[in-house]
Amino acid sequence: MAWLAGRHARPQSPAAAATPAKSLPPPGEAELFGRYAGSAACRECHTNAFQRWQDSHHALAERELDPARDRAAFDPPQVFRHGTQQSEARLVQGRYEMVTAGLDGKKPFTAVRVLGVDPLRQFLVAAPGNRCQVTEIAYHPASNDWFNVYGNEDRQPGEWGHWTGRGMTWNTMCATCHNTRLRKNYDPATDAYHTTRAEMGVGCEACHGPARAHAEWQRAHPPQPGISRPRDPTLPPLTKDQVLSICGSCHTRRTDLTGNFQPGESFYDHFTPIIPDETDTYYPDGQVRDEDFEFVSFLGSRMYSLGVRCQDCHDVHSGKVLARGNDLCLRCHKTTIDPLAHGHHPLDKPGSKCLDCHMPITVYMARHPRHDHGFTIPDPRLTQERQIPNACTRCHADQPLEWSIAAAERWYGERLNRSTQQRARWLARARSGDHAAVAPLLRMVKEERIPMWRAIATGLLKRWAHEEQTLPALLAATTDRTPLVRGMAARVLELLSPQDHPAVASALKGLLADPLRAVRVEAAWALRRQVDTNSTAGRELLAHLAQGLDQPTGMLQQGVFFMDRGQPETALPFLERATAWDPRSAPLHQALAVCLSTLGRKEEAASHLEKACALAPRDPDLRFNLGLARAELNQLDQAVSAFEQAVQLDAQFVRAWYNLGLARFSLGEPERALAALARAEAADPASADASYARATILEKIGRRKDARQAARRALEIEPGRPDAAQLLQALEGPP
Repeated sequence: MAWLAGRHARPQSPAAAATPAKSLPPPGEAELFGRYAGSAACRECHTNAFQRWQDSHHALAERELDPARDRAAFDPPQVFRHGTQQSEARLVQGRYEMVTAGLDGKKPFTAVRVLGVDPLRQFLVAAPGNRCQVTEIAYHPASNDWFNVYGNEDRQPGEWGHWTGRGMTWNTMCATCHNTRLRKNYDPATDAYHTTRAEMGVGCEACHGPARAHAEWQRAHPPQPGISRPRDPTLPPLTKDQVLSICGSCHTRRTDLTGNFQPGESFYDHFTPIIPDETDTYYPDGQVRDEDFEFVSFLGSRMYSLGVRCQDCHDVHSGKVLARGNDLCLRCHKTTIDPLAHGHHPLDKPGSKCLDCHMPITVYMARHPRHDHGFTIPDPRLTQERQIPNACTRCHADQPLEWSIAAAERWYGERLNRSTQQRARWLARARSGDHAAVAPLLRMVKEERIPMWRAIATGLLKRWAHEEQTLPALLAATTDRTPLVRGMAARVLELLSPQDHPAVASALKGLLADPLRAVRVEAAWALRRQVDTNSTAGRELLAHLAQGLDQPTGMLQQGVFFMDRGQPETALPFLERATAWDPRSAPLHQALAVCLSTLGRKEEAASHLEKACALAPRDPDLRFNLGLARAELNQLDQAVSAFEQAVQLDAQFVRAWYNLGLARFSLGEPERALAALARAEAADPASADASYARATILEKIGRRKDARQAARRALEIEPGRPDAAQLLQALEGPP
């Protein structure tokens, strides 16, 4: 989008800078959808597959309301409480209505379609801009009652994640995975959608690709007795890994790079998956924590590494497993596993099934139990050490943790001391900032056999990316055989300022030509300050940024792109719109503050930092940035207050102690300034900044001997530092 920035140096809105206005879906979609025949066209030849599919969760992923299925949810009326709110579901003159809180208060909303069939159903409500919003109140057919999918959360109108907010807009949050060949077609100029799809629900062509040509070829070449038909050239068979990409395109938490995935294409040409990192999205052993779905956990499993794929366990048309209970697993493990001897549970009791222990259930959306597909090993000892859940205590909640530890050690003994246990321990230590984890992470990047764990280790090294021992491993990761690792290496190398590190810049430039788009986009983002936006990777990055412009995070990323390319005036409207769309997001206020400060609007910047601090009161970095902003405005009392709050939240916050010392000295408090600088020195003995600052203050208050010691200390840490050397020379001269 750099060329647009040139034409719109002062755009009136971010929409104007992002894309020209349009009132119709993009040209070519009629031809695109003309290639689709619809699932009904498959019935005649593929009767058995069609029958297995037609009542599946895929077929019913999105549908029109059906009185036979849905009337019981609304008739008789149901009134129910959730949080501080009360809602009602009712049938009024043929309309399926929900009376619940909207942006302008409580009112009846009419359901226009429904997502899902079991174990829960959510309903779609039409909204301005050709939107549909997905209700947070949902129906549970098994118990014939209504509930809130957010559980005990009490989201309110105006929040991004409330059902009326952008976080619950069907066009961008749900539609792609609940329909066949959907294009959201967002228009930033009007903040409206022109969403199109080939078929409602996940139909045959969602997985097999457009099939009109196939149907026509089949009709033109009917089978004839005794004559072999030529091979159908219209619908190439899919490999198991291509099928995995199709499943992963929806069954994963991921970033969508194109909005244009088609069956047969690589997952990594269209998506970047969210993998375990320093956040609590996953547990350190790879178990799901947030709503992460199945794909990434499966990528981290030994099953995946040995070649198992989705259709080895699931019927691809019904979605159901191919066998019941342990019979499914024993198709492969019969010669190696005796379920009774291995599981130590009676075969007809809970805990006797393989999935009870190796695929534990987490309930999402308040009523939706899902099996973890990481095939992890229950380990009560990791629960004791790192609060990583295990299947034993999930089931035996009435027993103390020590009981589970004793049972596991009695049954399995030394087998518990396995490599995956050590891996989880090191990853947990890395997430907590323990430097001792660096060496094991470096070994993982080099030696780990499962690619996803190499990618995880690469990502966790970012805390120590600047260390000399880390760089060779990160550079080597850019040539890893797996795109997940190469993309993560690009993300971490960005932290090393490619313009200052020739080897890093060279490696990232090499990744701009990677075979897979996910890696190219990561490299282009890492090099965004200078990447050629007319290159393949540059154009792909811009297309990815445009893909997200209907969400605050997408507006943020676009704003950051322009900021980092030295165009703050172009960035500003994007960041303003992001903050307007999600005013309760501290990071958005912070980003806007940076832009405003760059433009010289210092007071406005400080105001947004105040809002960010109020929204995230436990974030020391926000307090620190607020202190800097107040110091720039010469509001030193307020700066000191902000720095003090930062170090209260993080006692090892070196730069906050350092700036607190400078601010206190400017207020005429030299002793308190020296005390703060001493804390900075203690927190980071490898930095000479605090020692030098302390030397200058000591010199100014007449303590020349102490000043000489501090200046010498600065030079011991950073030999040849010019300002410290000059100060020491002056101090050692005549008084």
